[in-house]
Amino acid sequence: MRKLEGLEISTEKRSSQALLLLRLAFQSLGVVYGDLGTSPLYVFYNTFPRGINDSEDVIGALSLIIYSLTLIPLLKYVFIVCKANDNGQGGTFALYSLLCRHAEVRTIPNQHRTDEELTTYSRSTFHEQSFAAKTKRWLERYAFRRSALLILVLVGTCMLIGDGILTPAISVLSASGGIKVNQPKLSNDVVIVVAVVILVGLFSMQHYGTDKVSWLFAPIVLLWFLLIGGIGLFNIWKYDTRVLKAFSPVYIYRYFRRGGRDSWTSLGGIMLSITGTEALFADLSHFPVSAVQLAFTALVFPCLLLAYSGQAAYLMQNKEHVFDAFYRSIPDRIYWPVFIVATAAAVVASQATISATFSIIKQALALGCFPRVKVVHTSKKFLGQIYIPDINWILMILCICVTAGFKNQSQIGNAYGTAVVIVMLVTTLLMILIMLMVWRCHWILVLLFTGLSLVVECTYFSAVLFKIDQGGWVPLVIAAAFLVIMYVWHYGTLKRYEFEMHSKVSMAWIVGLGPSLGLVRVPGIGLVYTELARGVPRIFSHFITNLPAIHSVVVFVCVKYLPVYTVPEEERFLVKRIGPKNFHMFRCVARYGYKDLHKKDEDFEKKLFDNLFLFVRLETMMEGCSDSDEYSLYGQQTERSREGLVNDNGNTTSSFADPTISSIDSIVQIKSPAHANFTGMSSGQTSSQAWVDQTEFLIKCRDAGVVHIMGNTVVRASRDSRFYKKIAVDYIYAFLRKICRENSVIFNVPHESLLNVGQIFYV
Repeated sequence: MRKLEGLEISTEKRSSQALLLLRLAFQSLGVVYGDLGTSPLYVFYNTFPRGINDSEDVIGALSLIIYSLTLIPLLKYVFIVCKANDNGQGGTFALYSLLCRHAEVRTIPNQHRTDEELTTYSRSTFHEQSFAAKTKRWLERYAFRRSALLILVLVGTCMLIGDGILTPAISVLSASGGIKVNQPKLSNDVVIVVAVVILVGLFSMQHYGTDKVSWLFAPIVLLWFLLIGGIGLFNIWKYDTRVLKAFSPVYIYRYFRRGGRDSWTSLGGIMLSITGTEALFADLSHFPVSAVQLAFTALVFPCLLLAYSGQAAYLMQNKEHVFDAFYRSIPDRIYWPVFIVATAAAVVASQATISATFSIIKQALALGCFPRVKVVHTSKKFLGQIYIPDINWILMILCICVTAGFKNQSQIGNAYGTAVVIVMLVTTLLMILIMLMVWRCHWILVLLFTGLSLVVECTYFSAVLFKIDQGGWVPLVIAAAFLVIMYVWHYGTLKRYEFEMHSKVSMAWIVGLGPSLGLVRVPGIGLVYTELARGVPRIFSHFITNLPAIHSVVVFVCVKYLPVYTVPEEERFLVKRIGPKNFHMFRCVARYGYKDLHKKDEDFEKKLFDNLFLFVRLETMMEGCSDSDEYSLYGQQTERSREGLVNDNGNTTSSFADPTISSIDSIVQIKSPAHANFTGMSSGQTSSQAWVDQTEFLIKCRDAGVVHIMGNTVVRASRDSRFYKKIAVDYIYAFLRKICRENSVIFNVPHESLLNVGQIFYV
């Protein structure tokens, strides 16, 4: 009986897991596959922009589409690349974050050893003599290799931003083109006006978010796939079953042999059948890989094959209708319902790409590669649903310019293909490093993956090069503009960090000033914001040498982003004491992942003080501890620091008397006191009283007023710099600094509590 009951429970568990997987696969349709699903609207038109000369060309083109869908979306992305997600997060920066955790390739070296103790900071270890270790050392050896890796990631990111402009343009314009098919008397300008109106409405609704309507996305896309699959099956039966011969790759060879260069350049149109594949990875979000794989193999892939085969069957009998093959192949009775669903599917596909663009810009912003812009959470339930107003309007203007400027799908398709193939090439190059260092695959498997991917993608890339003058230049110009912005901003950020690192104040100098720091200590708390997670920033010395007073309590606040998707709330803050206790100086490091967002309220300041009070309490309690296990738990984290500088309970060692000390590098993660059982308290009452006294002192200082001290560092190019460096630093970076959001706005600092400390340095 017990065996039967256990069998029933396990069967119920498996069935519930299967139902959950099916539900997630269904939900992934609306987020992940909208862009890929709308490709049948425009593929054949872009493949044969001059018309079809031979019916056999249709079979050859269909064969290329079938094997492109099989090799790139199915094998490469769904079954390989999607497994390289960063805790469910996809996209170029997710791959870069994985690499940053496995090798020291970040150009801004602001990580601390305690960052690696985060629960979300997962990484694999490997033997020093392994191929992965050799690859790691090769990558870390020279700075230009790290810079080249960053530029590669930025190129992929900029091309994805280009996708965010071109996908809405071509999807909505192609869907709107159905009006003209049913009403031939309408001019092309009417179609463009309808497309522009839809695009303006789409971008104008972004600030509301998709939380309230996202439940509609999956049913719309599901209905769309069922419709195009059903229509395709009907057209194969009605028009020509010979198109099924396209499953033989022989027709690819015949297609190229017959058409020569024209067949080769037509690959730029055929490549549009796999557009949306990179967005598939970027929009992976929190869907499990198994759900994405199930949705693609069970529904998306077969429906796309049927849709393209059905259009090919129709074109075998109606070659003159290639310019609007999709709408011409729809049975008359269901024409308008399909048109409505097509328009809705185009909007869903555009929404998914716009959301992916917002997400990747947020990631770039977190890693110091994009100017500070306003980021708004549009959902309380889902962390990834964000809205960036400035980027939204820029995308809308560029999208309308592309739609109204080109006026036809062919040139937009050429532009779209260029952007997509470059993103795929970037992903392939990053995946080589992922497979070597993260997955530790055998080099033969890496070579096989690289060879197959590059053969297909370089073939497509060579084809789109022929169409650069026919619209393919658009994503290159857009990407170049964004690349200049992102790289110059990152360069300026890096130089500012290096300046702070090299000019930080000697701890011996601070200790030599005495508890009063050579000034009058006035009631209140001064929060000094700095990019340094270690050491005392130069702005502090600049401040105390130019002003006669300083606050009773000084807290150095460092907000930094780590190469992880999120940092749990309970692990966010690291607190330590700087100098002896009577100096009343602390450091607080707030850590965020690239998906985390500062909330626009007093929550940050409140949590900062809560963690500061908790640190003081733990510090005081530990002073009364004997050498118990709990005490050792905190001591282990900074064993290397304790020997010469300061121990983790805040007590200064004899090293403080040594004037040669330049800095103190010991940061303690604040843990909940509920997890510690403090025993062996020799003087519990004394420690408790000391904690109360210190807490009352901190509360009294906080009530007296909190002042936020921020450095306003101006970067200038030195006189002997080359002209391009002067343009980049003195004009582009200075302009970006002027128009981007101030740190005080991001941290929601009241103007009456803000004190800016200016300084200029030359690079």
